[in-house]
Amino acid sequence: MRLAFRLGYYGDAFFGSQLQADVRTVEGEVIAACRRIGLFDDWKSARFAFAGRTDRGVHAVGQVCAFSTDEPERAVAALRFELPGDIWTAGWASVHDLFNPRKEARSRTYLYYFSGDQGDARAMDAAAQEFVGEHDFTLFSRRSERSPIRRVIAAGVREEDGFLVFEVTAESFLWNMVRCMAWTLAAVGRGEMDRADIRALLDRSGERRVPAAGPEGLILSRVGYGFSFAPLAPSPKAAYALDARRREFGLKERVNLTLCRLSADLSGEEENRTGLISRR
Repeated sequence: MRLAFRLGYYGDAFFGSQLQADVRTVEGEVIAACRRIGLFDDWKSARFAFAGRTDRGVHAVGQVCAFSTDEPERAVAALRFELPGDIWTAGWASVHDLFNPRKEARSRTYLYYFSGDQGDARAMDAAAQEFVGEHDFTLFSRRSERSPIRRVIAAGVREEDGFLVFEVTAESFLWNMVRCMAWTLAAVGRGEMDRADIRALLDRSGERRVPAAGPEGLILSRVGYGFSFAPLAPSPKAAYALDARRREFGLKERVNLTLCRLSADLSGEEENRTGLISRR
């Protein structure tokens, strides 16, 4: 029987999602978990596959993997408990025997959260509309032999809990395409580029490729198919890890704010002391 699982993961501790020798990857951890509970012995024979590749540091909550197994009940019941804490399940589905999660995906949606000086959200959202439709994204991706023509279904920038977030849905993406789009929109937000510059890049005016924004703000949020997934909650281990990470970052934010405040206070005291000395 062939199954598909919707997975989430933090990208920080992985050298990307794709299986590689001698380094920790998301595929490597999922395959190892499947082997430990006897779902298959050989991942190639099981036709194990992900919906797409994410780079080192990129996160996901909508990644999809598929494999064939003689133990489907065990897979649904036990896989989530065998995964490490930084990978978790969100759903599962029974699929046809030849199902390929990459080739049969109808759409993919990414979120990119901007940090630092976030700029003009309205200008960024207006500029993002230039990406919608079918375009040549050569200058918005790393060099590849794949066709650079991609169809973007929707794109926009909005405010969310004090951050600006870029959401984009397309049938498929090129390598680094979303991060290059995000870098360009950040430049628009700072007033360094405008919609006309994006149009020119899509028209291949020049051959200079756009730099890629950092991976830490990028999330693969959804891969769409013609079927739905039954919910499959994260294991208690993964749920604890998610909450622990939230608390860790909350503490770091509090410590950072305190360090900034105390540094400013001490700088002010030093300036006052210097002023008193100079007047003597």
